[in-house]
Amino acid sequence: MSRRIKRMNPKPRSRDERDDSRPFKARTAKKAGPRPGGKPGAKPPRFAAERAERRAPKAAAPEASTPAKPVEALLPTKVQTAKVTADENNMRVDRFLEARFPGLSFSHIQRVVRKGELRVDGKRVDSKDRLEEGQSVRIPPLKLDTPKAAGELSEGAQKTLAALKEMTIWEDDDVLVLNKPAGLAVQGGSGMTRHIDQMLEVMRDSKGQKPRLVHRIDRETSGCLLIAKTRFAASHLTGAFRSRSARKTYWALVPGLPKPKQGRISTFLAKEESEDDTIMRIAQHGDEGASHAVTYYAVVETAGNKLTWVSLKPVTGRTHQLRAHMEHIGHPIVGDPKYFNIENWQLPGGLQNRLHLLARRIVIPHPRGGVIDATAPLPPHMQQSWNLLGLDASRFDPIENAPEE
Repeated sequence: MSRRIKRMNPKPRSRDERDDSRPFKARTAKKAGPRPGGKPGAKPPRFAAERAERRAPKAAAPEASTPAKPVEALLPTKVQTAKVTADENNMRVDRFLEARFPGLSFSHIQRVVRKGELRVDGKRVDSKDRLEEGQSVRIPPLKLDTPKAAGELSEGAQKTLAALKEMTIWEDDDVLVLNKPAGLAVQGGSGMTRHIDQMLEVMRDSKGQKPRLVHRIDRETSGCLLIAKTRFAASHLTGAFRSRSARKTYWALVPGLPKPKQGRISTFLAKEESEDDTIMRIAQHGDEGASHAVTYYAVVETAGNKLTWVSLKPVTGRTHQLRAHMEHIGHPIVGDPKYFNIENWQLPGGLQNRLHLLARRIVIPHPRGGVIDATAPLPPHMQQSWNLLGLDASRFDPIENAPEE
């Protein structure tokens, strides 16, 4: 009996003699495995995978398996209140919503503001109103147009991106200047399906932020359109427009010869709406909705006594300002469907009856230092007119150094 017990209980080995302190079966299992030259596809030691999983650090598992938080989860599904931060001070209401909820469509932003669903300190606001630090913004439930991840552009989106690239005349990491063609709207409206703001959706970055419009030009006006690719750039560029640090030069073709050949137009303008149209009328100081507008003009070259190439420099940026001001001094822009009202005036043969107005050049301080200086060429219909009239587009522009107000 004693010999049997002795055989069943061999003398324990020292720690140095053991490869580890685990049970014998675990040690032999660890050493087992496919031998060199063994059969391919041999089964691994039993339970090896389970033991490896148990020994893996517990903190690593949730990190690897936790899915990314869906974008929809960031949307307010019920009414919420947000405080305007110092970084958002002086930001427009529509830009505030766009920055807080990337992917929110322009039409949806305009709709919630127009219906009064969004309130600032309990009051209705306009999308162009500016916010102040500390104000409370009531945000209604929103519906997000979730941006697609990079590399998932559809065929249509790829064509849109190519169209924007073709329009580009100046670009860096912060700023984009487009040569907007005549006939393409900057923003959407009733029945509008294609416009620059909608096209910029294809340029959203990895964080869902899309480039922002800094200013606007009329649908039928071609030329330089400034776009901010980052929120940082948008803040600085809009500030430059407010402080009138931006210099914009337009070219136009008008009937007759303005006198004097160089001058300043200063009026008040107010919006006049009807069922069919909206125009800007000359108003008086104190009239409801009236805003002061200032434009410098200069004659560049004439084609006989019938048509004149003028250079225009708006100091302010009112709706239809240049078109209303040129009509005000008796020289409306050729092809203008809203403001050209000279009776019995005949368009010279070969000229197209389209708005002859070009946002020729923009010069503005760059957000990170230096200057942005972009120039747009004449659009096809204006180039045709210049050729027929013998006008030289390379001629010095006399209004380039016109004084500021």
